[in-house]
Amino acid sequence: MTVISAWSVTTARLRMTPVGYRDLPDLTALKGDPQAYALMLGGVRSPAQAAEELAQEIQDWGAHGYGMWAVRALHGRFLGVTGLMARTDGRGVALRFAFWPEARGVGLARESAGAALNYAHGTAGLERVVAVAREDNFASRMVLGSIGMAETERFTREGILLLVYQSVRRHAAG
Repeated sequence: MTVISAWSVTTARLRMTPVGYRDLPDLTALKGDPQAYALMLGGVRSPAQAAEELAQEIQDWGAHGYGMWAVRALHGRFLGVTGLMARTDGRGVALRFAFWPEARGVGLARESAGAALNYAHGTAGLERVVAVAREDNFASRMVLGSIGMAETERFTREGILLLVYQSVRRHAAG
């Protein structure tokens, strides 16, 4: 069961809250760790880059009603991030997620990404959401497929093959 309250989302195992300055130490550590963030768009971040991104992510919540969530276990331990953000290449609003390596392999990314996608199509009213994954990032591709996103496009950037997935909101018949 997923519960949405304002911009926060609670699932069976997770509490997702909009990122804020209280999350900066956790975000800096996650985004600075190659095992956690190397496959993300732009790769590993410096502390200054993590702080700049956090400022933009906070603004996104105010401007759009969606953005990045800090994902924690129900008991409070920071596990990673999941969120929605407009891509700079014009492909649309993208679903993104990154977790600590020790939090992988037990369905947490799928749980948070699925909740974020439901939020996107429901609360945020987005018709279409995309996600981009490296061809060699099988774990992310599995998550995207498992939440109903389908591959629609491929492109190469800096010699890396990237796959675009999308989800389009289904409208009720009648």
